[in-house]
Amino acid sequence: MSTFGRSLSHKQRALTVSSPRLFDKSVSSPRFSRKSEVSRLFRVLIAIGSVVSFFLAIGGGYLYVLPNLTKSFHEENLISFNGSNSFCDIFDGKWVVDNSYPLYNASECPFVEKGFNCLTNGRTNDDYLKWRWKPRNCELPRYNVYHMLEILRNKRIVFVGDSMSRTQWESLICLLMTGVQDKGSVYEVNGNKITKLIRFLGVRFSSFNFTVEFYRSVFLVQHTWSSKYGIKRVRSTLTLDKLDDISDEWINADVLIFNSGQWWVPGKLFGVGCYFQVNSTLRIGMSIQTAFRTALETWSSWIDTKINPNRTRVFFRTFEPSHWSNLTQRMCNVTNQPLSETNGQESNSFSDAVLEVAHSMKVPVNVLHITPMSAYRKDAHVGLWSDNPSLSDCSHWCLPGLPDLWNEMVSRGGGVGYHPSSPLVKHEGNVA
Repeated sequence: MSTFGRSLSHKQRALTVSSPRLFDKSVSSPRFSRKSEVSRLFRVLIAIGSVVSFFLAIGGGYLYVLPNLTKSFHEENLISFNGSNSFCDIFDGKWVVDNSYPLYNASECPFVEKGFNCLTNGRTNDDYLKWRWKPRNCELPRYNVYHMLEILRNKRIVFVGDSMSRTQWESLICLLMTGVQDKGSVYEVNGNKITKLIRFLGVRFSSFNFTVEFYRSVFLVQHTWSSKYGIKRVRSTLTLDKLDDISDEWINADVLIFNSGQWWVPGKLFGVGCYFQVNSTLRIGMSIQTAFRTALETWSSWIDTKINPNRTRVFFRTFEPSHWSNLTQRMCNVTNQPLSETNGQESNSFSDAVLEVAHSMKVPVNVLHITPMSAYRKDAHVGLWSDNPSLSDCSHWCLPGLPDLWNEMVSRGGGVGYHPSSPLVKHEGNVA
């Protein structure tokens, strides 16, 4: 047999190892068999080595890539400054004195409720106005009102929530008005005075063609006065699986900013005969925490089905700590300086629920986790300097004051779960 023939016969054997009958008798000697066995063993070892190398490569890649992907996920709410590799969590920081604050004069802003203008109401110490939030590892860019006005041109900004939301709404309007030359071009669309009795307030900046709106919805879900259950103590119900009946008005906003929590307390629920309802069934024994979580899940489902993330940027602001010395007796001791410690108020079950629900949503939600930074600000409450000095108030905040910082966070697009350096609103349909 020629050399070519032996070579061909060898290739045929390699390709037909499972069919011994095809082997050529001329190469069936013991010497060739030993060589064949060695060759076959060598190939097997090469194959095993290749498989092992493959899995080592995959495993190595997994060990390298997964931690970096995890790190990348957690750094979505961090800012990179000046192209450096250092990142900054904007919600981890401290309050520092800054004499360039406040950013506006409440007496020159017609949209501040009298009850929140503490200086006009007799507060003589104004140190509470001179504090700026400084993240631990960076400096936040200064608030640029002219840039903000241009960003909001032709847009619709909607606040939804309780009186704390209304305070933030007033704060944003006053901040933006400092950059408007013609103050008369800013007006409430229905000519209404700012009051807690109205469910809708809208202020139009006609020179820039945008509106800043507020919808009063303290629970976010539907509240109904009813006695259909025939239970004397049940005067009204919260339908936890149905969003507020004014929710259709919130759709098609460019920026949506929600809050809730202050009304989810026994005194404003069970104390006034308000109980929970799910699937048309009264749930007398349901706890407030369970009810709040159920309401949040209803809200999240509504966001995921009704809101177009290519148009609308969604925020949810976490719970704002109060600083009552004795809530039962309504005792309030406002300090002159921020606290040096948060005294356990840096966390809150309502805030935790918001963070957990937002994390599982399809539509990206920017959680403004202001609970820890606000916990220091016992000095920033209304106290006795409201429009009713006979009632002390350690829940609401003076304007100017702490709510301005919340709006500075919004203006930078900040929030847990979204990159804070991204734009506040979408432009030309692009996702921020």
